[in-house]
Amino acid sequence: MQKELITYLAEFITPERFQLFEKVLEKRTAYITVVLEDIFQPQNASAVLRTCDCFGIQHVHIIENRNKFKIDKEVAMGASKWLNIHKYHQKNNNSLHAIQSLKNQGYRIVATSPHYNDQNLPDFDLKKGKTAIIFGSELPGISNTIIQEADEFMKIPMFGFTESFNISVSAAIVLYQLTEKLRNLPEQEWQLTDEEKDEIKLQWLRNSIKKYKLIEKHFFIKKQDNP
Repeated sequence: MQKELITYLAEFITPERFQLFEKVLEKRTAYITVVLEDIFQPQNASAVLRTCDCFGIQHVHIIENRNKFKIDKEVAMGASKWLNIHKYHQKNNNSLHAIQSLKNQGYRIVATSPHYNDQNLPDFDLKKGKTAIIFGSELPGISNTIIQEADEFMKIPMFGFTESFNISVSAAIVLYQLTEKLRNLPEQEWQLTDEEKDEIKLQWLRNSIKKYKLIEKHFFIKKQDNP
């Protein structure tokens, strides 16, 4: 039924746009995911979303403890429209909830911080398994909960007086290097499954079509009349 609905909705966009969806999906991945903890500057948050889209990261996890996640539309350039954004904001400890959820999905938790000497970014072994990269709040960085629950720590080598990069810059550097390594892994390890591609394709179609709910309603009425 889902594939039929996708075929039906595809009639309401241009063939070129639908082909672009399929082309982009071939390079999308859930092998790497990004976690943003308590980001309070909309420009930073939005720049990270834009970077994730550009490098083919499909899922972004947003932890809201004290700060509500806001998107600056001019900076994001519509990136959120193409991503799966998962928010954690209903628990007493949203950071712990997010980490437990990701671990249950098979992710190893990798916290970025200049204060831990676990490993440098160029030495990070992506072959060890699915990876959730955590970026902390602008000033305090990652929380104590993340420090306690992380499986590994990673830092970007720096050689100046300033101790850290802006979070949006850090995300861009990390994702560039890791997605370069990712493309050298066997495709079956990092590519989305056909089922995942169909779910995202349907989401993108809905985001691209005005009054898609009404169009889908007509689709299901036709299916009932012609089973």
